[in-house]
Amino acid sequence: MSQEPLLDQFIESLRCLPGVGPKSAQRMALHLLERDRNGGRHLATVLEAAMERIGRCSRCRNLTEQETCAICANDQRDRSLLCIVESPSDVIAIEHATGYQGQYFVLMGRLSPLDGIGPAELGLDALADRLAGQPPGEMIIATNPTVEGEATAFYLQRMARKHDIPISRIAHGVPLGGELEFTDQSTIAHAFSSRQRVES
Repeated sequence: MSQEPLLDQFIESLRCLPGVGPKSAQRMALHLLERDRNGGRHLATVLEAAMERIGRCSRCRNLTEQETCAICANDQRDRSLLCIVESPSDVIAIEHATGYQGQYFVLMGRLSPLDGIGPAELGLDALADRLAGQPPGEMIIATNPTVEGEATAFYLQRMARKHDIPISRIAHGVPLGGELEFTDQSTIAHAFSSRQRVES
């Protein structure tokens, strides 16, 4: 049992969250203790349940309470489309922003040999089995446009080509409503090199 005061333990525990530093953690802890103890109790209950009951879908690796997530279990989804993403947050973003009705495979990361993240850590053996057993009509690669994301995309392309699966890559470039003068150079370069011909 730690001899550190419980308040200090509480503040320190909140720092496990991304983007939460010492001041933010202190502000959150004090807010719950001073103004919203019921909210804090509810948070603790839900947090404990989530840590115990939420796992990965056996088919796509997305987060779910069930053996198979709601997307994979939905017979109305188009099983000929398979979108590969890095994280569950990418699934949420695509579901909210598009009319995509296909399936997903969630890598839970990206290839990064320096950090010890290789194909096995991303579940690419399970993906290879899926591509061999039930090849989709199209594999959409939606990894992020980082160095690691591009390396992961290249690896995925090689996997798909082994099974003659058509591949597409989501477009990256100047955001809608953005202006070139305020866009960074690498984004402009990528958008320019990925330009598409406009049919007249």
